[in-house]
Amino acid sequence: MEQQYLTVTALTKYLKRKFDADPYLERVYLTGEISNFRLRPNAHQYFSLKDDGAKISAIMFKSAFQKLKFQPKEGMKVLVVGRVSLYENGGSYQIYVEHMEPDGVGALYQALAELREKLGKEGLFEGPKKILPRYPKRIAVVTSPSGAVIRDIITTVKRRYPIAQLVLFPTLVQGDQAADDIVRNIQRIEELGTFDTMIIGRGGGSIEDLWPFNEERVARAIYQAQTPIISSVGHETDVTIADMVADVRAATPTAAAELAVPVLNEELLKIRDRQTRLEQSFLYQLKQKSDRYQRLKNSYVFKQPDRLYEGQTIKLDRITQRLIQSMETIYHQKQRTAQEIIGQFRQQSPQSQIREGQQQLRFLNESLNNRMEQYMKDKQKQFVSAVQQLDLLSPLKIMGRGYSYTTKEQQVIKSVNELQPKEKIQIHYVDGVVDTVVEQILPAEEE
Repeated sequence: MEQQYLTVTALTKYLKRKFDADPYLERVYLTGEISNFRLRPNAHQYFSLKDDGAKISAIMFKSAFQKLKFQPKEGMKVLVVGRVSLYENGGSYQIYVEHMEPDGVGALYQALAELREKLGKEGLFEGPKKILPRYPKRIAVVTSPSGAVIRDIITTVKRRYPIAQLVLFPTLVQGDQAADDIVRNIQRIEELGTFDTMIIGRGGGSIEDLWPFNEERVARAIYQAQTPIISSVGHETDVTIADMVADVRAATPTAAAELAVPVLNEELLKIRDRQTRLEQSFLYQLKQKSDRYQRLKNSYVFKQPDRLYEGQTIKLDRITQRLIQSMETIYHQKQRTAQEIIGQFRQQSPQSQIREGQQQLRFLNESLNNRMEQYMKDKQKQFVSAVQQLDLLSPLKIMGRGYSYTTKEQQVIKSVNELQPKEKIQIHYVDGVVDTVVEQILPAEEE
């Protein structure tokens, strides 16, 4: 019989139907360690779950991932609920995670720790805290209208400071919509801008009950508010993120009211005490001024005003005397300085300098004349010597010894080759010139 072969697609579809039809794989509770996790914002999340012996691929769709109250991290051990199916294109099976929470730690506690870490890094807990007004006129209370919190606050404020106005903003303090309601009322109070203090509170409960006060949007609304905020959430051992961001934390609603307002009777006693002290201080100052007035009134300045100028007159006389002495001293110093300068002028009289200059001028004139005479004598000797040398070199001197020279057309004849028969030439002697004609040219005889 011929064997029938399956395609890969057919086999994969068959296996997928097996996975989808298996009731044990429709809802699987799995524990493992997150691996290959990389956060994809606003998208599906792909990662793996592993233990010491195996690893499985996992996918968590965007809608399920947004419901998580904590941030998955690489290496975190988690508990997941989902279904196991086969991915046809890749031929690999994987778990589609529908719910996930940390293994060993509740999801709310994990989310709370992560949010604290995030807001702490941003500085919301360490930011500058606003100071509560000492005497508030209007106080806004954000809490449930039916709880014991508002009753405790009203009772405490009426007992301590009944002149303050309390305004309740009914707010959900538990449930999924509580966080939005809290944020909305905080923003309403800020928009009104007529309140001096804001109290946010609720009674005790589990972490789930108090969770709206651990929401990030509530923390940011408290941090951004300009009105000073007192937070009183839960019991004294319950510390929410709202408590950490608020300007002041109160352990109980009663303590929050006590922090918000002073005791009116005590303030009135302080006012009376300060009034008494002010009156006593005024009377003391008045007595001091009166005593001083009497002393001034009996002073010699008013009874004998002339005495007021005695000291100044004596001081003026002394200053005048010192001034005269100083002027005399300066005069004598200047006189001695003038005499010294006159003596120096006499020693450096221009007449003596003129005489010295005239003597030097005569000496220079004599020296110049002597040098000029000597210079002329030297030049005469040089002239006579040059005349004698020129005379020795004169052609007339040579022609006087019987020499002559011949010219033709005023050009000196240096060779017989320059002459032709019958040409006219001139023979120059020391005492005259002879015009003649060339009859014959005889070359020189060789020796």
